[in-house]
This record gives sequence, C-alpha cells and structure tokens, in this order.
Amino acid sequence: MSQTATYTVTGMTCGHCVASVTEEVQEIPGVEDVAVVLDTGALTITSADPIDAAAVKAAVEEAGYQLV
Repeated sequence: MSQTATYTVTGMTCGHCVASVTEEVQEIPGVEDVAVVLDTGALTITSADPIDAAAVKAAVEEAGYQLV
C-alpha cells in the first residue's frame, strides 16, 4: 500500500525550479511519484514506505530551495 506525504517548498519561481525539486526528490530511495505545484509550493511524495523527512529536506535544499 502506498504512502503519501505532503510538504511545502519555498523559493520556487518557475518551471525549472519545479523540475529541479522533482528531480532531486525522485532520487530518494523508495519514492514512487513526485508532484510539485509551483503556485502553492506543494510537494506531494508517494512511496511504498514512509520517507524520512530529513531526506526530503536534504533533497529540496540540494535543489536550492527550502522546506517549510
């Protein structure tokens, strides 16, 4: 059964920002799907097992943005 977690990312201003965050988060082991909404900063991650929030934070920061 899949797990879904939602976070808020700040600092994104364009489609390239969304692509960067998506790419970095998809690298986290266990992530099945990533959805990022530019207007709201919503980051939704679907995975088989719960994903460590610290891993998500690190991936978002690697892309150059902040997790709220």
